[in-house]
Amino acid sequence: MRTQEPPLRLVQTIELPEVPAGPYADHMDIDLRGKRLFTTPQANHAVDVLDLATGKVLHTITGLGNPHAIFYNSEANRLFVTDSIAGAVRVFDAASYKEIKSITLQPGADGIGYDPVSGLLYVSNGGDEAKQDYSLISIIDVKKEVKTGDIRIESDSLEAMAIDGPHNRLYINLPDRNSIAVVDLAKRTVIANWPLTRGKKNMALALDSAHHLLYVGCRDTDVRGSIVVVDTETGKEIDRLPIGGWVDSLFFDPATSRIYASCGVGEVFAFHQLSNGEFKRLDETDTAVMAKTSLFSPEQHELFVAVPHLGGTSAKVLVFLAE
Repeated sequence: MRTQEPPLRLVQTIELPEVPAGPYADHMDIDLRGKRLFTTPQANHAVDVLDLATGKVLHTITGLGNPHAIFYNSEANRLFVTDSIAGAVRVFDAASYKEIKSITLQPGADGIGYDPVSGLLYVSNGGDEAKQDYSLISIIDVKKEVKTGDIRIESDSLEAMAIDGPHNRLYINLPDRNSIAVVDLAKRTVIANWPLTRGKKNMALALDSAHHLLYVGCRDTDVRGSIVVVDTETGKEIDRLPIGGWVDSLFFDPATSRIYASCGVGEVFAFHQLSNGEFKRLDETDTAVMAKTSLFSPEQHELFVAVPHLGGTSAKVLVFLAE
């Protein structure tokens, strides 16, 4: 049953005037103390640093091939940026914005996951962009800023991952196989592969560790998608929630028991997880065409949505307050 309660309210729009026309913007991270948002406008081959207090572009880090994901290490004030063309994680001083080093991986360096307990960063790379039929999840020690190992995944395409720290597991999407690989982080090996039958082309992930649920965002068609709900104790699909096409980012907020899915059809879809285990669909929130990538900050109760420069729509970041 649909409701008339808007789950998100637009509170800020940050324009990115220097970004040329191009279809995509990828993942983001936030500096809560410094009130900075780090974005990856791929059409500009750069990282934009946004001042959330003023709503302006504070700095642009240029010279990247194709930036995909960012991890901000607040303790050392460092930025870790995956560059798929360079096949590396590039490390920047987040005060001067100067490049400190480049950690060599394989072409196709893309998605990341961070385990705050171990201080390890997991980075997907290799696969079809490296002209091979397998991919790697490379392990980087954030404190030492060095690679410490690789986990081989028998798939030529890896997408979003989710880390379940309490259970020492990592889940990662294999869209070429329409399945999810389960990795034992202690053994650094794949221990299970869960096929999906209720959704296609799985691209996004969100984890509710407390209730043993994995939310899998699928691009079933160009205009329609789904969130497949998987029981992480059994690997079985237990529900399917309808969303729009081209989902790219998915978040679960344990404080409100809400799920947010940003989709390229120009809307954020939201659901409320009820105490009886069912899901209540909330109203959609309008964004922009191909505004498929987002970041949810549970500390600020805000959702940041990246809008690419397409046609008459300029590049920007939309800031929504969860209500």
